[in-house]
Amino acid sequence: MSDLPRKAVTRTAKLAALPLGFAGRATWGLGKRIGGKSAEIVAREVQQRTADQLFKVLGELKGGAMKLGQALSVFESALPEDVAGPYRAALTKLQEAAPPMPTRTVHGVLAERLGEDWRELFTEFEDQPSAAASIGQVHRAVWHDGRDVAVKVQYPGAGEALLSDLTQLSRFARLLGPLVPGMDIKPLITELRDRVSEELDYELEARAQREHAAEFEDDPDVVIPGVLHQSDQVLVTEWIEGIPLSEVIADGTAEQRDRAGQLLARFLFSGPARTGLLHADPHPGNFRLLPPAGVPADGTEEPAAGDGRWRLGVLDFGTVDRLPGGLPGIIGDALRMTLEGDADAVYAMLREAGFVKESIELEPDAVLAYLLPIIEPAQADEFTFTRSWLRSQAARIADPRSPAHQLGKQLNLPPSYLLIHRVTLSTIGVLCQLGATVRLRDELESWLPGFLPEYEPDEAGADERTTDGNSAQDDTPVEV
Repeated sequence: MSDLPRKAVTRTAKLAALPLGFAGRATWGLGKRIGGKSAEIVAREVQQRTADQLFKVLGELKGGAMKLGQALSVFESALPEDVAGPYRAALTKLQEAAPPMPTRTVHGVLAERLGEDWRELFTEFEDQPSAAASIGQVHRAVWHDGRDVAVKVQYPGAGEALLSDLTQLSRFARLLGPLVPGMDIKPLITELRDRVSEELDYELEARAQREHAAEFEDDPDVVIPGVLHQSDQVLVTEWIEGIPLSEVIADGTAEQRDRAGQLLARFLFSGPARTGLLHADPHPGNFRLLPPAGVPADGTEEPAAGDGRWRLGVLDFGTVDRLPGGLPGIIGDALRMTLEGDADAVYAMLREAGFVKESIELEPDAVLAYLLPIIEPAQADEFTFTRSWLRSQAARIADPRSPAHQLGKQLNLPPSYLLIHRVTLSTIGVLCQLGATVRLRDELESWLPGFLPEYEPDEAGADERTTDGNSAQDDTPVEV
């Protein structure tokens, strides 16, 4: 048996205790204030205790609880600094580690899925996991042909745990609202729940990873580990060394931060254009910064001239959005028209695509004023993503007194854009955690359909709309 708490009643009891804990700490805080402590000091103590309990429970339960914690972790940059501090350490713990399965459980899964002689497939196998995720954990090993590999083993009962957690969490989603000002947590939980079956299916994950690995083979910037073996509950892929992005966020050099940010933005926009798939789980635990030739994997030395550049290693393809034509052209069109200040055209396009419902009437100029600050990174040749910039955007949209808040409540997010929206926001959150200076406009011009103006077809009738030769995609349905 796994140590994953599988019984719904056990998991529900742990999660249901969270709101009671929140209420108890509020009462405790009031008592402290009456006792003479300042409101500011008490508030920090309450936030620290809240973070400790919340993420301790999420990490222990793994499953959907941990999945939500990872999804929220990339948004800590949006919190006011005096609030973010107590949460930051607890949030980032969920990106790389969680309590491991007992060794006997791991061996049992491997014997069941790979056969009783599973050890013959490996010349070495480390029983201590190197990383843990929401539905499984990763062990380092050496494949029978001598290659270093990562062996991903799914927790027994993971599917039941995921569904149970997310159902329970949705019942008190409003209590999690203060973690990310301006963000409605409930749709995020619903979308995570809808993806459960895909993430549990290692065959789908292996297929998506193989497609990426084939497309990015020998790419100078992005490394995708190849898939060596896949079966129910077990996935064996090539091992890649590198610095976890969480460590770059905590201690990276300016060069590492900027390079990681540039490559993360490049992968976000180039992946769908090149593979028809969008990697949909962009938390820092799924990325590694790979050093140039001649530099140790821990990045303790700076590269010598001519040794190359840092590369981005990408892991975990359990959640992807299938976009056969790449990102929808309306995204690039709307971005370009917004930057051009064409309020009427932007508004008409958003109405046609369902972002503004037929029953709603808005002022085009007000919509433009709402969008322009959000897309500021696309206006300049390069932009420095900072926590303060993200906090200002979150505060603008979250403040009930602001015109942006009132207008935002009237906008609609069509279901087919939900995952694209979440991935984009999550990636921006990571860029702000990195504090990276990124040439975002370069990536948009290279990979986003519609961002560059349309050109007149040449005499042969060729459509030169995009830099990679793809034709317009506005009418391509988005498959989710």
